[in-house]
Amino acid sequence: MRASITNVRPEAEWFIGLQRGGATVTLMTEADTEYAQLARDAGLRIVDFQSNGKLDRRAITQIRDQLPQTDIVFAMTNKTIANAAFAVRGSNAKLVSYRGQTGNISRWDPSCYLTHLNPHVDAIVCVADAVRRSVSAQLTDPNKAITIYKGHDLAWYDVEAANLSAIGIDDTAPRVICVSNYRPRKGIETLIDAFAQLQSSAHLILVGTGTDHAKLARRALKHMDASRYHALGFRDDALAVTAAADIAVLPALRREGLPKTIIEAMACSVAPIVTDTGGNAELVIDGQCGLVVEPGSISALTKALQLLCDDTELRSQLGGKARERIGKDFRIQDTIQKTLSLFGTLLGKTNDQSSR
Repeated sequence: MRASITNVRPEAEWFIGLQRGGATVTLMTEADTEYAQLARDAGLRIVDFQSNGKLDRRAITQIRDQLPQTDIVFAMTNKTIANAAFAVRGSNAKLVSYRGQTGNISRWDPSCYLTHLNPHVDAIVCVADAVRRSVSAQLTDPNKAITIYKGHDLAWYDVEAANLSAIGIDDTAPRVICVSNYRPRKGIETLIDAFAQLQSSAHLILVGTGTDHAKLARRALKHMDASRYHALGFRDDALAVTAAADIAVLPALRREGLPKTIIEAMACSVAPIVTDTGGNAELVIDGQCGLVVEPGSISALTKALQLLCDDTELRSQLGGKARERIGKDFRIQDTIQKTLSLFGTLLGKTNDQSSR
C-alpha cells in the first residue's frame, strides 16, 4: 500500500508510524520544517508543498503528479482537501480527509462540497466522536465519517518545567494556565470573569497570540491585582510553561475537537478543567481525570477553579490520572493501526493485509 499524505500539521509521528507499519508514505509539506526532516530521517519521501487556496492550480498539479504511484491521498486541511478532490478525479486513488473540530459543515453550504462533502472524498477521519457526529449529520452516507483519536506518546511531553519566578510567579500559590490563541469562541473572557470571583491568591497565565490582549488585560485588571495576571503571548516553550502550572483550563464556548493544549497538560500531570463542548468530555472524564463544566458558565467555572485551587491533593490526584489516561487511551500506536485498517478497508484488503 502506498499513501500520499498532504499535511501541514506538526504530527509527523503519525505518518512515520504508517511507514513503519507497512505503508510507503510520501509526505507533502513544506520541506524545510523540523518535522519534515524528522520524517525524512525515518525514510519518508518528502515533496516540498504548500497550498495557497482551495483552488490552487499548482497544488492540484503537484498532487496529481503523485497519483500514478499512489493508492490513498490523506488530506489534512480544507485547502489541501479541496485541491486533492480536484486532483483525484479520473484516477483510482482514494481520498481521505481529516476533520479536527465540530461545526461549520452544512449540506446547505455550497463551499462545503469543495471539501468534506465532495463526492470524491471516500472517508473522513474525525478526531473525536463529537466531531464524527457533527460531520455524519451532514452526509448522505454517515458511515464515511469515522473516529480515530490522534495518538500520543508520554515521552514527547517529558520536559523540564519552566522557571516562572522570572515573571513574578512563585510556588506558594496555585498557577492556572490557559494556552490558546485568542478567538471569541475560546471563551477566555469567561475564564477571566470566573477567575476574578475566586477567593484565592492564584495566578492566571495566558499563553497564545491574538489581537485583543489589551482588551483582555483591561477586563482582568478591573477585578484582580496586576501581579496575579500574566499574559505571555506566544511562547516557543509553551509546553514547559504548562508543565510548571497546577491547573490547565480551556474555557471554549463551542466547536472544539480534541484540544492539543489540554492533552499536553494532561501528559504533564497538570489537572485539567474543560467545558462540555466538542470532544472535550471524551478526553477529560469529569471527576476522574479532571473537571468538565458547562460552556459559558462563569459560576460553574469559578466553582471548579475554587475546588482545585483549595485542594492540593485533589489537583495532584486528577493530574496523575490525566497523565495515565493519555498514556493508556490515546496512544500513537492505536492511531497508526486504526489508520492502516481504514486504508486496508478502502482498498478492499483485510486488516492483516493493510498492515503490510
